[in-house]
Amino acid sequence: MFFSRLVGLFSKDMGIDLGTTNTLVCVRGEGIVLNEPSVVTVLAGTSDVIAVGTVAKPMIGRTPHRYEAVRPLRHGVITDYAVTEAMLKYFISLIHGRSRLVQPRLIIAHPSCINKVEKQALLSSAVRAGARKVYLVEEPRAAAIGAGLPVEEARGSMIVDIGGGTTEIAIISMADIVTTQSIRVAGDSIDRSIIEHIKSTYNLRIGEVEAERIKIDVGGCVLPDRHANLTIKGMDAYTNMPRATEISAEEIVEAIRETIMDIIKTIRATLELCPPEIAADLIDTGMTLCGGGALLKGLDEMIWTETGLPVHIAADPLACVAIGTGIFLENLDRFAGILESNDSAA
Repeated sequence: MFFSRLVGLFSKDMGIDLGTTNTLVCVRGEGIVLNEPSVVTVLAGTSDVIAVGTVAKPMIGRTPHRYEAVRPLRHGVITDYAVTEAMLKYFISLIHGRSRLVQPRLIIAHPSCINKVEKQALLSSAVRAGARKVYLVEEPRAAAIGAGLPVEEARGSMIVDIGGGTTEIAIISMADIVTTQSIRVAGDSIDRSIIEHIKSTYNLRIGEVEAERIKIDVGGCVLPDRHANLTIKGMDAYTNMPRATEISAEEIVEAIRETIMDIIKTIRATLELCPPEIAADLIDTGMTLCGGGALLKGLDEMIWTETGLPVHIAADPLACVAIGTGIFLENLDRFAGILESNDSAA
């Protein structure tokens, strides 16, 4: 017990938004200290790490055969346990250095749709990465608190977190979730829609990095005010030769519309499960968007049109979940009853 407390003196407790696309880390008392892509480059067929995060992301699709750039999470769920563990260990070491007296407490946000086996895998990976105590919290709960919503009051607050792998929607009152929906349709799904459109329309194969660039540059939910073209580069599907072509912003808006509507249908389905009193609250308070998807041009207007509710974009939409984990860190005693944890000693 004494040794555990001694180790705690040398460790910085961390809140982690372990996302499909990016991992953000919040340190208690310091705020967000790390924002890195959730990408690891390893020796092919092993978990021997070559590069992590910002250094590894440009290697996606560009590695020679002896290396592999891996995204160890898909739809917010661990798909490669060894690489996830290595990535967590790397991020912990970035913050703490190489000291052996490092066993921080972690709060990790996870999609609300994952099952018990997936939760246990996440807990186990975090412990093996060097944590002495691990707490889990649902992403929409952390996002709502991080966005500054009055979730502890006896009135309804609604959060829509559109991340890379999942969209998390929750209505919260009195610090608890009233109703929630989670779908594995989000930023990555939009990228896939773009990839499929480019291939079917132009017989051009592009990778996920290029699709993400197109989404950021011209993706949106409303047609642009003026005609805009974008040059894209990839491999001809017939000749297997490099080729470039031009696409219009308008066609990308149309290509991703169906995916966006899947998200909006889930928002509507969540509202349909809402009690009447809380539904009345939402007429005034509306909903708050966060996550990378919140930055899609015109998404807030489209959701308002489809639901009739006010739609707000969080002040820092990309950081809401991480900020929320930091608030939980600062108030562990207060929120202990709603956090799941491993069985190691605190």
